[in-house]
Amino acid sequence: MSAPGLVLAAPASGSGKTVLTMVLARHFARQGLRVAPAKVGPDYIDPAFLSRAAGRPAVNLDPWAMRPGTLAALVAALGADADLVLVEGVMGLFDGAAADGRLDAGSTADLAAITGWPVVLVVDATGMAASVGALVAGFARHRPDVTIAGVVFNRTGSAAHRDLLATAVAAACPEVELLGDVPRDATLGLPSRHLGLVQAAEHVDLDARLDAAAARLGETLDLAALRALARPARDFSAPNPAPPVAPPGQRIALASDIAFAFAYTALIDAWRRDGAEIIPFSPLADEAPDAKADAVFLPGGYPELHAGRLAAAGGFLAGLRGSAARGAAVYGECGGYMVLGRFLIDAEGNRHAMAGLLALEASFAARRLSLGYRRARLTVDGPLGRAGVAFRGHEFHYATVTAEGPGTALFVVADAAGHQRGAAGLVAGRVAGSFLHLVDRAAGE
Repeated sequence: MSAPGLVLAAPASGSGKTVLTMVLARHFARQGLRVAPAKVGPDYIDPAFLSRAAGRPAVNLDPWAMRPGTLAALVAALGADADLVLVEGVMGLFDGAAADGRLDAGSTADLAAITGWPVVLVVDATGMAASVGALVAGFARHRPDVTIAGVVFNRTGSAAHRDLLATAVAAACPEVELLGDVPRDATLGLPSRHLGLVQAAEHVDLDARLDAAAARLGETLDLAALRALARPARDFSAPNPAPPVAPPGQRIALASDIAFAFAYTALIDAWRRDGAEIIPFSPLADEAPDAKADAVFLPGGYPELHAGRLAAAGGFLAGLRGSAARGAAVYGECGGYMVLGRFLIDAEGNRHAMAGLLALEASFAARRLSLGYRRARLTVDGPLGRAGVAFRGHEFHYATVTAEGPGTALFVVADAAGHQRGAAGLVAGRVAGSFLHLVDRAAGE
């Protein structure tokens, strides 16, 4: 039987749902429950926090970028080996991509509607009073296919503040269960940088902070009532799909450290199921890819914060060039793409030599945000598939391209709405990369 699940969502980003989901996962794990964590949408940083909190890997669930079969298989796997599934939403509950004539495509609400998991709405109570009743009632009745089962008030200022909020919601929206509040507490905050929260691996005291917060969570939250709201996902099974992205080899060297941490668990697991051996290595520790690997994958991350160390990592760079010279497939996404290029300019304007395998120079001295879902189609045959194969993915970076090419583009790209964005990435023999993070093959591929 599938484990019951809940979705933690909010009216807007910054409401505190990441921290609350983490602390709930740690609380229930401390009670001996097998908690399966997940994150809605394209995100690498929050799942790492959820993994630490629950003690098991978190997966991404993306209703826009994933084929129905991919999503169904991940949901089934979450519920098959757990006592409770906890899913953190993305942005506001109804925030998604402007695609297919909708504004909420791929939103947290879409996932809740597809799975049938009830939603607990996390409301940032800062500066709020009786108006919270209208807010919760509006969210609860906006989409009939989404069940908002409970509400948690976050960052309350006092018991009197909490009681006022509860009275307002009970009067305006009695069908939504009041689950209590989380008082304002500066120690629960997490620092951020340009791509989101500072990574979980960089917090030396994270486990102690999670344990302390989990120990006092029951003082103001009705945790038994919250858990009782959880329901198993409905059966929406679809044909078992091919891997999201074909394994680029059968012995894959995977760059893995705080500079290259943005690899989707579902993608790496799919490669393993397809028979590939995954061999992690750390560029920041000046480790070279495995000499017998027939493929090297450099995922995204924060190479711009470590450009000097990477430029000085002679063993890593020589090993990367050696892999390409012997014909191994070498593929980089976003940060990995920049490291495959010739130069990376850091935020202070310092120019660092990279691998030089692709004709790219990227800069963080003059940052510009590139963000959004993408539809991508391969232009040439290669390790990712044959020319014409289509994928869905996303782009999120602040790098400015100061030089790209000459060379063959890896993809032609459109946004979620189908507007053409032109060529993306580069290919040189069996070396390829782009700023796109691939999530899944497009439907029908």
